[in-house]
Amino acid sequence: MMSNKMSSNYSSLSSPKAKGPAPFLAKTYALLEEGEEEESGEEGCSRRRKKIVSWNNEGTGFVVWSPAEFSDLTLPRYFKHNNFSSFIRQLNTYGFKKTSSRRWEFKHEKFQRGYKQMLMEITRKKSEPSVFPAFLKASSSSDDHQDHHHHQIMNDGSSAVDEESTNVHRQTLIEENQNLRREKVELQTQIAQFKDLQIKLLDCIAQHTGTSDHKETRLC
Repeated sequence: MMSNKMSSNYSSLSSPKAKGPAPFLAKTYALLEEGEEEESGEEGCSRRRKKIVSWNNEGTGFVVWSPAEFSDLTLPRYFKHNNFSSFIRQLNTYGFKKTSSRRWEFKHEKFQRGYKQMLMEITRKKSEPSVFPAFLKASSSSDDHQDHHHHQIMNDGSSAVDEESTNVHRQTLIEENQNLRREKVELQTQIAQFKDLQIKLLDCIAQHTGTSDHKETRLC
């Protein structure tokens, strides 16, 4: 009986713990699910709230409709930052791809609506030394070759991801700049219209005043 108890204890200790998805993936999936619940809860309302982030129509990816509101309102509720570029950098490290040039849509073959269990199959991308030949050449002449080699690969891996993040951030700024320019043109057009209206009103007032003065003169 003692041996049975020992074998039972051993099997319970040796059995691996259930592996869960990476926290970043779980939180990203959760914020999308929350958005789905809020949207379904608002279907009966005549006035619906603007979408910030949601699954695409097929459920094979998700779209950040408003990066500014996503950064200010959504990210701080799930992560310890409000930086959209950092969020995209994390997506890149897990193999997500931006699939549209006209909107912030991201996809991963194992990140799909209704298939939460597949999140455990998504892993972080590993940097390969062959990707960084310039570093390998420089580090070969270093005295502390092994330590420097390790740290440099890590740094270069981050640099590659940072470069992608910088490109995304630059594209965001370009789009925002274009929107501001368009709004500026619209405002200038409205101002011109208001000035034209003001001139017309002043002309009408002047004509009306001149007519009244003429009538008074005739009466005298």
